[in-house]
Amino acid sequence: MFVAKTALRSALLAAVLGGVGTLRAQGDEPSLEQGFSVAVRPFLETYCVDCHGKEKPEAQLDLGRYVSLEAVAADHRTFKLVLDRLEAGEMPPEDSPHQPTAEERKGVVAWIRAARARDARLHAGDPGQVLARRLSNFELDCTVRDLTAVDMRPTRQFPVDPANEAGFDNSGESLAMSPALLKKYLDAARFVADHVVLKPDGFGFAPHVVASETDRDKYCVARIVDFYRSHAVDYADYFFVAWRSAHPDPNEPAISLSDLAARSGLSLKYVTTVLATLNDPSEESGPLADLRAQWRQLPGDPREADGARRGCQAMRDWVIETRKKYVTNVDPLPVKGISRGSQPAVLWRNRQWADRRMRYEGDAAADRFCRVFPDAFYVAERPPYFDPNGTTRGRLLTAGFHLMQGYFRDDGPLCELVLDDQERRELDTLWRELNFVTDAPRRQYKDFIFFERAEPPRFASGDNFDFARSEDKDTTSPAKIERLRLAYLTKARELKNSEVVIEAIEHYFTTVATEILWVDRARAAAEASHLSALARFAERAYRRPLLAAERDDLLAFYWQLRERDGIDHENALRDVVASVLLSPDFCYQFAAPQSGASVQPLTDYELASRLSYFLWSSMPDDELLSCAQAGTLRDPQVLVDQVRRMLRDDRVRGLAIQFAGNLLDFRRFDEHNGVDRERFATFTNELRQAMYEEPIRFFVALAAKNGSVLDLLYGDYTYVDTTLAHHYGVPEAEQGADGWWRLDDAGRYGRGGLLPMSVFLTKNSPGLRTSPVKRGYWVVRRLLGERIPSPPPEVPELPKDEAQLGDLTLPELLARHRQQKSCAACHERFDSIGLVFEGYGPIGERRERDLSGHPIDDLATFRDGASGSGLDGLRRYLRQNRQGDFLDNLCRKLLVYALGRGLLPSDDPLVDNMRVGLAADGYRFGGLVEAIVTSSQFLNKRGRE
Repeated sequence: MFVAKTALRSALLAAVLGGVGTLRAQGDEPSLEQGFSVAVRPFLETYCVDCHGKEKPEAQLDLGRYVSLEAVAADHRTFKLVLDRLEAGEMPPEDSPHQPTAEERKGVVAWIRAARARDARLHAGDPGQVLARRLSNFELDCTVRDLTAVDMRPTRQFPVDPANEAGFDNSGESLAMSPALLKKYLDAARFVADHVVLKPDGFGFAPHVVASETDRDKYCVARIVDFYRSHAVDYADYFFVAWRSAHPDPNEPAISLSDLAARSGLSLKYVTTVLATLNDPSEESGPLADLRAQWRQLPGDPREADGARRGCQAMRDWVIETRKKYVTNVDPLPVKGISRGSQPAVLWRNRQWADRRMRYEGDAAADRFCRVFPDAFYVAERPPYFDPNGTTRGRLLTAGFHLMQGYFRDDGPLCELVLDDQERRELDTLWRELNFVTDAPRRQYKDFIFFERAEPPRFASGDNFDFARSEDKDTTSPAKIERLRLAYLTKARELKNSEVVIEAIEHYFTTVATEILWVDRARAAAEASHLSALARFAERAYRRPLLAAERDDLLAFYWQLRERDGIDHENALRDVVASVLLSPDFCYQFAAPQSGASVQPLTDYELASRLSYFLWSSMPDDELLSCAQAGTLRDPQVLVDQVRRMLRDDRVRGLAIQFAGNLLDFRRFDEHNGVDRERFATFTNELRQAMYEEPIRFFVALAAKNGSVLDLLYGDYTYVDTTLAHHYGVPEAEQGADGWWRLDDAGRYGRGGLLPMSVFLTKNSPGLRTSPVKRGYWVVRRLLGERIPSPPPEVPELPKDEAQLGDLTLPELLARHRQQKSCAACHERFDSIGLVFEGYGPIGERRERDLSGHPIDDLATFRDGASGSGLDGLRRYLRQNRQGDFLDNLCRKLLVYALGRGLLPSDDPLVDNMRVGLAADGYRFGGLVEAIVTSSQFLNKRGRE
């Protein structure tokens, strides 16, 4: 009976196959309906619903519910899976009692393809339903980084984001918001807001939480010290640039002194001074004359740069040693009845030292030397006043007080000799911010009062000084400062202190009163700028212009906190910042549909965000938003230009981590702990990090240089640092400097492209042995896009330790494994591919014997009968037989990632165009991206209807 039904169905099928074959061109829907009734539904009932029916649907797949063409069209994903299984010959399974004929299988495949073609034709260019979604953890971290200019990573304690069906965590299907997660978002928003630093004009963010005076000090001091260190002077560098300007390399184009200085990162101002000093013949004796003599002895041949460099270093050392001879000591200020640690006395001595940085009294020749070569360009650390020769370590910018807070600026030579006008203004701003942010003058003055009242000789004790108490709120008012000044000076004069001491006291009180008053006025005046900056911050956070109502709401919330809740300005502003970061406009990514047409263009700002989160996993930058504001972003040439710029930007690392990391399954390898470190002692944290970094660097370079995507498979290069190069056996003589570099001709070390990267070889090893199964599965699943079902529960395990294999090799054990019917169908698809990697051990190291001592056998016979040995054999097989699968998978997965949704039948023509464009453009990655971002699917959204 079954045979008769099958024959009858085959006859009916043959009658409609011709019509189905022309459906793509003609759109013959009645023939599709007839084909479903005649061929597809009976096929499902005969071969599928016993396992995939309503009663006990295996893999939660019920194929019995599809009773019409429209039911199939409404669930294209399921029938794409059915199509893949039928074409792969996996459905029905081999142990099924009934198997379809080749004609039946062919007919259903043709019908599904025709149904997809009909759907693609009806919905051509459909942007699809892209669900509103929260930013992924990685996107949130990157967005906060670019919004605040601080990489604070507020999602450290968030749960791992789930992936969608395609393996990516950037779609509304997977990025739901739970109450528990919402609380973490609240904590994260507060965490970011706690980094806010209020400045004289607007606000910024510190690299750490700023919750205390110590935090504020740390932030401001670090910025000034970093500025100083970025302008540190090495005399040898300046001498060498001066020499090079006088002895240009004949093999290089002519270059000006300005360009020479810029290329070396040196101050043109100081280079000019040094060069003029070295070439000035007027000095006949003294240190400058001696230095010029050394200058004249440098090589005169421009080809002797190495010798000149050594000579310049010797000149530097001589200047440093000679300059020590001309340092003038400054004795402490002789005071009577006042502690030598009193702030006026210590600051007077600091000023005397600062005034002598570029002077030497009593010797005109030495003075001229000191004016070019100061004893210090700046003082970043200072010892305590009572031990001027003691340790300075960690006392950054301190005035040198004992048990008191206070800073002292000592950078006159740097400003006069090295910095240009803009750099001086920048440094002045940093010092003003120090006083503004830390309230240093007020705190210093309060410490002064406490010290003078409590520390011997307790100069400010007694009835005349009882009004001055550091804990009083008004102690820093102008009136009280003036009152203390008069009382302090009166007593100092009564003790017959010198006029120098009196002047030092006068200078102290005048300066501290001025600085405290400036901070008070600046803080009051700055509040308006902080509120304006708050609106700008919200606009950048929302990635679009603020509506007037939104601006008003932010200000209303701020004033409510100030007036109703009694919160001070700084904390009220932090709360409003946190509210911005909790807004759906910040932490969600969506394109709101409008009433009207079924397909609508994205707004320019929506397009800017879609583009930036695709390529950077972060918010649009100013240039992208400027294009959106100008309304030019949809212009094809502007859009392509922006894509090319963005791919060259360092932020494309986000695409490498999020797209390539999830596609290739190395996203969290930097946390991988599956290696036995006793057996593999070379697997250090540094090596693990380098393994993780290698594919990221490779992908970033591929994107930035618009390389061929085929390099992912066949490239004879990779990127390594010293740690990874050592692991790969690269001789030290061939290694680059510190950092990362491109390793060309990598095949010499068995490397090049993705396939032999240690991150994949290690990730797909169980720890104590290799795993051809996992390694082969990784290739066919991740690179070639095959869908492979989960293994049955009764699968026998292979030995966990390769050293315990006994007489059999791992390939021989796998051959036995494949003899079991339940395992063979799947394992024949990937075991052979995994076996070619046997020349690489459990942590990706090259080897000739396995851990049991057996010689490596990396010869494999692939599924279609072709054979190959090792990496070269696999590459040859992929190029000849599977390259199309790799390209199709790459196109589809990149499109899924870019759109943030699964693919529809209407996307098939776009995928076809991407494939054609790749081949025509030399397989360039940039062309692939451009094909996506200029597509209707990327540029549009579905309307509300």
